[in-house]
Amino acid sequence: MEISVGMKKTVEQLVTAELCTKHIDPNAPGVLSTPSMIAVMEGACARAVAPALEQGVTTVGTAVNIRHLAPTVEGQSITCEAELIEVDRRRLTFSVVVTNDKGVKIGEGTHERFLFYPKK
Repeated sequence: MEISVGMKKTVEQLVTAELCTKHIDPNAPGVLSTPSMIAVMEGACARAVAPALEQGVTTVGTAVNIRHLAPTVEGQSITCEAELIEVDRRRLTFSVVVTNDKGVKIGEGTHERFLFYPKK
């Protein structure tokens, strides 16, 4: 398999207390935090290309350009759809969209990852 534009991955995640803003600040509301949403996005992007990577090769995140559009409360689930939209040598650019279980788009943007080859 070869890394190519159009590779996709869909990831579902339950919004638990650990993913909410109140995990960091007990006075904050129990809604999905932006850093947690970004982590789900990064994971989906990494998993989109993982089957095409050689043994020992991985990807590392280098840039995020996202917008958090709407709150999602603890107990709801979210779905992240990641699609590889550009390959430039070792740089991979993904489009990401996150919706909640009510069909509301809660996040969107792009994420860049680089192919990482460990030293031998």
